[in-house]
Amino acid sequence: MREHVGAVLGLALASCQQPMAEAPDLGGRPTIVSLNPCSDATLAQIAAPEQLLAVSHYSHDPTSSSMGVAAGRRFPAVSNAVEEIAEFNPDMVVADPFLSPATRQSLVDLGIEVVTIGTTDSVKTSEEQVRQLAQASGNVEEGERLIRDIRAALAKASPPLDAAPVSAIVWESGGIVAGDKTLVADLLRHTGFVNAAAARGLRQADYLPLEAVLADPPQVILTAGDPLAQENRLLGHPALEALENTERASLDSTLLWCGGPTIIRAAGRLAQIRRGLL
Repeated sequence: MREHVGAVLGLALASCQQPMAEAPDLGGRPTIVSLNPCSDATLAQIAAPEQLLAVSHYSHDPTSSSMGVAAGRRFPAVSNAVEEIAEFNPDMVVADPFLSPATRQSLVDLGIEVVTIGTTDSVKTSEEQVRQLAQASGNVEEGERLIRDIRAALAKASPPLDAAPVSAIVWESGGIVAGDKTLVADLLRHTGFVNAAAARGLRQADYLPLEAVLADPPQVILTAGDPLAQENRLLGHPALEALENTERASLDSTLLWCGGPTIIRAAGRLAQIRRGLL
């Protein structure tokens, strides 16, 4: 471990000896490297220009970028390797709880503050995460502005007060469903749906077989994944075509997991789907 830290320190010192551009004036705000696609998206919205030095490699991948690849590629991408992070010489790293203890300690030994963000399972916890990142990055006003934008998007996506809720199942890759204590389930409630998977007693990532869907179909099946892919053959099964009172609609899987600005896109898509049922 000491040898590893020593090598990283040596790398950092060597990089300091290279000619460097003058650091931007950030008004005391820390420079940041983000290692999580959810914090990537939020920080890209609230950080000052040149404050966010790099984002996670997930944000350069169309299958995992919650902010969209075009937006993600405005920033360099890094993995969780200490050597890669050290090259940017950030004041702060934002990571999730799965960052390895060895990597975390190596970053701390380099004098880099490590901020940990958890998962969001509701709009409320997403707002808490936005405020956490806004406070840590020194962008409190920008964080509150983002929260107002999220609330406005949810209000716009809300159904009429007299509208009956629509039963829906979020059917993901491999036939698993979204449980009730998840962000997407909360977004379903905000946009006029009810999570039919939870009504069946299913929890997050439980498997829902095709036979169960055909026997007791919801009003809407939200397929999160490519139905043409081999592992998602249930999502596009021909037997679903026989369901006369069930609609199917695609829901980009990158909208399921992150809060912050991703909620705005997810709420808009769910509202679009619901309006198509009228």
